[in-house]
Amino acid sequence: MHPGERLEAIRRRHGISTRQVEKYSRQIAKAEGSAKFYISNAWLSQIEGTGSVPCVQKLFSLSVIYRINFVELLSLFGIDLERIGFHQLEIRLPKTHLARLEVYNEHRTTTFPARLRKGFKLDKTTLLSRMVRAWGEVPISVIRHLDIRHSLYGYVGLRDYTMDPLIPGGSFVQIDDRVREVLRPSSWRTELDRPIYFVRIPGGYACSWCELKRNQLTLVPHPLSRNRLRHFAYAREAEIIGRVTGIAMRIVRPGKRTPGVPARSPKRP
Repeated sequence: MHPGERLEAIRRRHGISTRQVEKYSRQIAKAEGSAKFYISNAWLSQIEGTGSVPCVQKLFSLSVIYRINFVELLSLFGIDLERIGFHQLEIRLPKTHLARLEVYNEHRTTTFPARLRKGFKLDKTTLLSRMVRAWGEVPISVIRHLDIRHSLYGYVGLRDYTMDPLIPGGSFVQIDDRVREVLRPSSWRTELDRPIYFVRIPGGYACSWCELKRNQLTLVPHPLSRNRLRHFAYAREAEIIGRVTGIAMRIVRPGKRTPGVPARSPKRP
């Protein structure tokens, strides 16, 4: 069935006529203060017959009247909002910026580790497939309780070499926006212990070590990056978004071959 036929099936399942839809939509349009929410009897009949795509306001009214999730309603017309995150990952912007993991359909399920193997030791490196005994379908709404949705994430731009190679461009970082205080050097021992911050600076963002002296915030790059120190007036020019608490990155960069590994497998004799 095309989208219009599916809409008709939903309407008939609720036992309402096109005239009743017109009546209810007039009520919505009046409450919203816009005639774009209004759905005439003739217009609805045309949509159900042809399957053409309605405007956003009319889809809103249909979502209200048919008691159907707006995301599910969009999917009838081939628009999957869950693909937004996929395309955001594929389209890599050159500048460092904030990013959030959005969940558009809480009723959708995803595959998640449901049970671990007995005797598995967390201190050993292994494949995730060997660690998990059983996989199960878990509602995304349940995973939301892990605070994935409300966590703050950042993306390190491909041209941002500030923390390279510790955090190369193209990495995603998790940010704790509750921690905005720049710690003193005495609070960390090695570069792995040294706090990394996500900072809003003029023209964008940066992911960097930081030093604060009086009203001057200094962004300290990784020594191997060969970047220079950058100085900003604290609070006026630069703002600490939060401390980086997690990193997701590639360990082999796209288009580069691991040293010592031949480009092609040698032919067997």
